[in-house]
Amino acid sequence: MTKASTGPAQILLIEDALKKIVYRDGSKSLRREKEMGLVPMGTPSVFGHFPPEYMPKRSKRSEVPEVPAKMDTKDAQAGQKPPPMAGAFKRRAITTTEFRRFYDRGDLPIQVFHGAVGGKIAWKVDIEKLDYHHYLPIFFDGLREREDPYRFLAVQGVYDMLDKGGSKILPVVPQLIIPIKTALNTRVEEIIATVIKVLIALVLSAEMVGEALVPYYRQILPIFNIFKNNNKNMGDQIDYSQRKRLNLGDLINEALEIFEIHGGEDAFINIKYMIPTYESCVLA
Repeated sequence: MTKASTGPAQILLIEDALKKIVYRDGSKSLRREKEMGLVPMGTPSVFGHFPPEYMPKRSKRSEVPEVPAKMDTKDAQAGQKPPPMAGAFKRRAITTTEFRRFYDRGDLPIQVFHGAVGGKIAWKVDIEKLDYHHYLPIFFDGLREREDPYRFLAVQGVYDMLDKGGSKILPVVPQLIIPIKTALNTRVEEIIATVIKVLIALVLSAEMVGEALVPYYRQILPIFNIFKNNNKNMGDQIDYSQRKRLNLGDLINEALEIFEIHGGEDAFINIKYMIPTYESCVLA
């Protein structure tokens, strides 16, 4: 009997538990992100939103703090303001996903199977019988969720559908680009890592999917180029979390190599156009 490996959806649950242990003050909690407006608040009750006059007012402390730009000595003496920061790595607010809306309405044939170790999905219908044109883009849109059970169900549901999809996946690729781009543009490292793992699974899920992604590199690869060198500098220490595959720099390099191998003859030149520092893993 082989031991089951921990999947990406289970790793996210483990990381949340570790953060609660390490950051006991709640500095990296989901509640703090909601107060800052980076994550949707969700509905206050199972019946939807209360009337606006009954909702609590947001305090000034919940607003996103602005980081003042540093001024050079010459600029300070001249009384001039420095140019604004580009904000390439700055987090973007996450809007409410279609996956959350469909799940809250009960329109998705899934539920959490609590009897499994690490969590699994109980599908109410056979995955092979699902309409991939309808359901797969909805599950991909849920990849930018930060709150469970939405995040767990979306991530695990995507992997289940890619595992059983076969020939149904290739025709749906154009519909997946906008959810993928929206999730990457959040600039949240955890979400980017999740999307990259899903992209790798997507390319390996069926034939010709890697070549079908080549025309959409201009939508996908700009975020790759920004975070390509985002590696942990640990000196002579050991990174014991390599099995979790959460290091963005390594994940991006792995994804680019898979894109080149499975993307056909035009893959490398298109990757090189968007990421000039990328070196081929195929060409001698």
